[in-house]
Amino acid sequence: MPISSMTGFARAAGERDGLFWHWEIKSVNGKALDLRLRLPPGFEALETPVRAALAAAFRRGNLQANLVVSGGLPRETLRLNHDILDGLVAAGEALRGRIGGEPLRADVLLSIRGVVDVAPQPEDEAERERRDGALLTSFNAALADLGAARRAEGERLQAVVEAHVTRIAELAAAARHNPARNPEAIRTRLSEQIARIVETGAGLDPDRLHQEAVIAATRADIQEELDRLDSHVEAARALLAAPDAVGRKFDFLAQEFNREANTLCAKAADRSLTAIGLELKTVIDQLREQVQNIE
Repeated sequence: MPISSMTGFARAAGERDGLFWHWEIKSVNGKALDLRLRLPPGFEALETPVRAALAAAFRRGNLQANLVVSGGLPRETLRLNHDILDGLVAAGEALRGRIGGEPLRADVLLSIRGVVDVAPQPEDEAERERRDGALLTSFNAALADLGAARRAEGERLQAVVEAHVTRIAELAAAARHNPARNPEAIRTRLSEQIARIVETGAGLDPDRLHQEAVIAATRADIQEELDRLDSHVEAARALLAAPDAVGRKFDFLAQEFNREANTLCAKAADRSLTAIGLELKTVIDQLREQVQNIE
């Protein structure tokens, strides 16, 4: 099963009864699953199902889901406050009877604050459920597209990671079969080193120097590091074939690769082995960079 990336983007739009909307979901790298939603006022009921759908679809990544709506303004009704209106009319007529003046005008009365209230019509529950159902249908379409985008990026990522793992295996094999690890080559190199030390260090015990040289050779042996590198390569290939989210495990494995490469470089007693170790470190650094994107 191909691995999945944590990066992707998807968009889906919809319309119902004059209400237009679109969902946008963006996904980037993250150590865990971090969900952030932005919903316009009046659509808060969507938060729970949207979060549940995101958590069911993905294991890791920082995800931002946004809903943008337009049109479909809520219907409103005008309500005349008769108590205030009757009071204003009575007061106005009483004042006109005392001081005279023009009759009260309806447009003036209606413009006075409190005479007319604008109130939204209560939303029909069944209609709201149908609207939310349509919105969630669009969201699920965007969610499916995001999953496809992450899988497509994961396929590209898998090819890169497989190439890095193959190169690590090749370099480990090259180090294992390097002529510098041949017993005769090691013996010759140690003999030359002992000879130089004896020539410059008067009074040094050749037997003692030989013992120290044997100890140094043992410490410089990289067999264990090569065996562990081979084991890590097998583990990496198993992760690439695993059906689950393997990003965290792969990140840890890349650190183990790096530890073995560092030790190999530290132990290398020949330039050719050092060169192999340095290239190993370069490839492993590239691998670590790529696995940061794996879910």
